[in-house]
Amino acid sequence: DTQFVIRGGNRLGIYFLENGASARPSQVVYDRKGSSISETAVSEFDFDKILDGADWFHASGITPALSDKAYLLTEAALKAARAKGIPTSIDLNFRKKLWTEEQAREALTKLCQYVDVCIGCTGHFEHSDSILGFKSKSVRSSNSDLNIEGHREVFEKLKEEFGFRYMTTTLRVSHSASDNDCSALAYDGKDFYHTRQYQARIVDRVGTGDAFAAGFIFGLVSGMPWQDAAEFGTAALVLKHTMPGDMNHATKEEVLTLMKGDTFGRVVR
Repeated sequence: DTQFVIRGGNRLGIYFLENGASARPSQVVYDRKGSSISETAVSEFDFDKILDGADWFHASGITPALSDKAYLLTEAALKAARAKGIPTSIDLNFRKKLWTEEQAREALTKLCQYVDVCIGCTGHFEHSDSILGFKSKSVRSSNSDLNIEGHREVFEKLKEEFGFRYMTTTLRVSHSASDNDCSALAYDGKDFYHTRQYQARIVDRVGTGDAFAAGFIFGLVSGMPWQDAAEFGTAALVLKHTMPGDMNHATKEEVLTLMKGDTFGRVVR
């Protein structure tokens, strides 16, 4: 439904991607200064009307990084959703080429007071420079150390500070730009859950975090137990690694098939 899309401004933002492989990492160059969304005013949107009947509102941590106006737009949308009783989520999505850790921490800490579900990725939570400013005593000892205890410590602090309903993060062991081990951790304020870990051969890394967030949210909205939602999101993330482009084209049935353990990749005839 595109009826509420606003068209205006001088240009659309773009970015350039050089796909990595093996020992060569992917590189991203952003060209988003002065883009339409960065210049949009809150007054241009009727969020009460836009959100009427919505099941969920999700925000990306990239949006408030684009400009002060984009931050205010994100804040206004989250506030409006919260006022209407709509569940909200945010993917922290820190991009150091768009803003500093200090800027991100200040903005995201303010936004998280309107968020029910906080989503992150490896490095957002368990490191001493956690994006939301909470440190853990546990230190990640190696690339293969998922530091579950460090996540537990920070999640407990976040629950106390923000009252999130759920916190979840993807966990990644990077053997190279071509091969990663992928899983996720989720927390409901009481129990921690670590999903199945998959070996992923990467066709395109871009959009995999979004695929996880979408899968986790879909699971919750469709009534799955939160542990199953985390498994669904993880399987969606793994399938996205196999597809070129930003979008995850896997069907619900394909995700469920992978969740059941079919990782052999046989031709379906």
